[in-house]
This record gives sequence, structure tokens and C-alpha cells, in this order.
Amino acid sequence: MRAVVQRVTDAKVTVDGVVTGSIGQGFCVLLGVETGDEFKDIDYMVEKVSGLRVFDDENGVMNRSIIDSGGEILSISQFTLLGDVRHGKRPSWIMAERPERANKLYKLFNEGLRARGIKVEEGVFQAEMLVEIHNDGPVTILLDSKRTF
Repeated sequence: MRAVVQRVTDAKVTVDGVVTGSIGQGFCVLLGVETGDEFKDIDYMVEKVSGLRVFDDENGVMNRSIIDSGGEILSISQFTLLGDVRHGKRPSWIMAERPERANKLYKLFNEGLRARGIKVEEGVFQAEMLVEIHNDGPVTILLDSKRTF
């Protein structure tokens, strides 16, 4: 499982001209589910995302998590994070999980965050989405449950 986590002042996702998710201060999380991902991958990602200390404390130091700061999450499923371009210029999507299973794990990831008391808004799985963010900092963190980077 891979994620791009961006600290934002606000973010929203639109599908066919309709806003399907909108947040204030928090994270925009782009999540890619890889073939073979399991519940341990979800647990790892929920723990990392909810615990990332990238929000300023009273001294202006990145020392607070999204839970500490009362932030929200806009979660977007994005299979393209699993694109492999090591050979040639056209991405291979072979490592991306099949849609039915990917959607199930994506939903479980979101529920895991909600279980920690975080407000989570979502995109629409497999839809053409327009994601608008205001990256704060900018702060962008890459996560991989297999710890490949």
C-alpha cells in the first residue's frame, strides 16, 4: 500500500461537477492499494497517517499529529501510485490491486482513520475526479507499507 500525504489548509474533490468531499485543515491522502496487500498493511498506514507529527505546536515546531491538531482527511483512491516506469516510459499497472478488492481495502483504511476519531471525506472510487488542494508548507510525505522507501 502506498500513500502520498499532503498537509493542506483545505481540499476538495469534485466528480461530474459535484463536490463529493471537502475538508478544512488536515491531510489530502492519495492511497494506492497493491496486489497482495493485507490487513497489516492497512493497520500500518492508519497508524502512520494518524500519527504523523507534521503540524506545528505552540512553538512553531512540527510536533503534533492530525489527531492532536483536530484536522480532517480527504482520502482519494489512486491506483496510479502503483505505476511502474522502470522499463520504458509507459507505466505498468500490474502491481495495482483488482478494483473490487482495492475498494474494500480503501474503505477499511478510511474506517480505521474514523475509528481514531478523525473526520474523513472520500472521493468516488474509479471515477474521474478533480482534486483541489492547498498544500500547506508545502509538506508532502511518501509512505509505503512494505517500507520500500
